[in-house]
Amino acid sequence: MKITNFSPSLITPNAEEFISIFEELGFERQHTKEDIDSGKVTSVTMKDENGNYFTVSGAPVPRDMLAVRMNVDNFEEAYEFLKSKGFINTRGDERETTGNSISAYMLSPTGFAIVLTEHTK
Repeated sequence: MKITNFSPSLITPNAEEFISIFEELGFERQHTKEDIDSGKVTSVTMKDENGNYFTVSGAPVPRDMLAVRMNVDNFEEAYEFLKSKGFINTRGDERETTGNSISAYMLSPTGFAIVLTEHTK
């Protein structure tokens, strides 16, 4: 398994507010993904001139949550590795499949969150 991206990800009910703040900090929108979780979530990946990435996901959550976005080239291998370290998929064993990606919100026993994603081609 190879990690292809490792960057912060904010899940918030106030996505546009945070996107604006990060645009003022020099980040530009690189990619927008809609229709996640049956249309409830929209994710905007941003990048600055130094190559730093930050993702803001608008979601119906009660409060802001910070996670690490970890893109990999082999979802199943990474998923099993995280599970072996005590991480749980917050949706049981359900994975979010959108046609060009597969992902899961993985939570460690102490509360550290990883948004695990493989972009399929």
